Amino acid sequence: MGQNRDLVLEQCTPDKELGFPVEEFRARLDAIRARMATDGIDLLWLMAPESLYYVSGYTCEWYQAQSPKQWPATSGIAVHVNHDRFILFDTPSERVMCRFVTCADDIRIFPIEERRDGIGFIVDELAADGWLRGTVGLELHSYRPNPAVSARFRAAFESRGCAIVDGSDVLREIRWRKSPREIAHLEQAALIADIGLEAARSAIRPGVSELDVYAEIIHAMAKAGGENPAITLPVLSGPKANTGHSLASRKVIRAGEQVNVDVCGVYWRYHANAARSFYLGEPPADVRDYHARSAGVFDVIEGLLRPGLGVGELVRETRRYYDEAGIWPDAGWVGGYELGIGFPPDWVGNFVYEMSHADSDVIFEPGTCVNFESQFFSPRMAGITYYIDTLLFKEDAAGLPIRYPRRLTVID
Repeated sequence: MGQNRDLVLEQCTPDKELGFPVEEFRARLDAIRARMATDGIDLLWLMAPESLYYVSGYTCEWYQAQSPKQWPATSGIAVHVNHDRFILFDTPSERVMCRFVTCADDIRIFPIEERRDGIGFIVDELAADGWLRGTVGLELHSYRPNPAVSARFRAAFESRGCAIVDGSDVLREIRWRKSPREIAHLEQAALIADIGLEAARSAIRPGVSELDVYAEIIHAMAKAGGENPAITLPVLSGPKANTGHSLASRKVIRAGEQVNVDVCGVYWRYHANAARSFYLGEPPADVRDYHARSAGVFDVIEGLLRPGLGVGELVRETRRYYDEAGIWPDAGWVGGYELGIGFPPDWVGNFVYEMSHADSDVIFEPGTCVNFESQFFSPRMAGITYYIDTLLFKEDAAGLPIRYPRRLTVID
């Protein structure tokens, strides 16, 4: 080993960068272990980026998600139902990073000769600590690790006599209810989303490209302390405004076009989502009217919002509004999903509701956060009405924390 390298790996300790105090992480670990006991899981092996973050604060730029076969994703966190600590396993390359982006007290780095593949080391260490007895839960619904690596983990645990179950729901369902600190992060994310939408309004004009607008949005939100969103933000103009998941490109925006923008403000990885439609020049009257009717649903939602609102009630009342407004036959996608922690490639959370869920008995409890999407195909193929907002449910109130006007923004 080189002298400089040894010095860094042994002594370099940047200042901590954590979004929460240690007691918050301890409370999360207690909740996870209680749920594991209920589900009959002795050891939970976590590799999803959202799970690593929730347990320890772990963040990085590269999770080996699409790496070469020689560099499999094997870093992760082990939680045992009978121990009030967790173990973080990672590669030598991340040794310094683990010191300042996590609250972990027990960090075990793969031996240098196994730096690219730690499965053997992980299993040996857990067995030596007596943690490999009973049932192991794996996050089988996570993209990380890929199926081939997941099969190797399964085989390694089973070779030590463990039974394997799907532990995906443990953290996904615990994260449904956010703490007051998490709610505060979501509110800050909403402020950042507002800044992004205002930047879009200022940047959209004839002759600029969609990527020009995208750059201004990202720049403005980053200057405000926003982090990279878990999904690349779409800026879609002209005929592309009839799509929802296309990418901003070098396409030049022209007068007389609709431009749709979808943003997430991100603060300590918590996402607040909003989308708006813009129009360059005076829109046709029927297009403007269709946008007004689509966006008008949020007046109904504001009248309904309260802690404990039922999903079924929200669906029934918004569907009634759309029927009365006469636009339901032109629905694109209407509904929503959980918001919270997000890492690329997705900010869509575990829970989703749609207009078919009128009989749902799910409640928006205090501490929950979802979005609502009102997307309809407007006349003249002008584009989808792109109105998305965040619904935030706190202990004593519920509301729409994003303030950018919910209407078609006309740019002269």
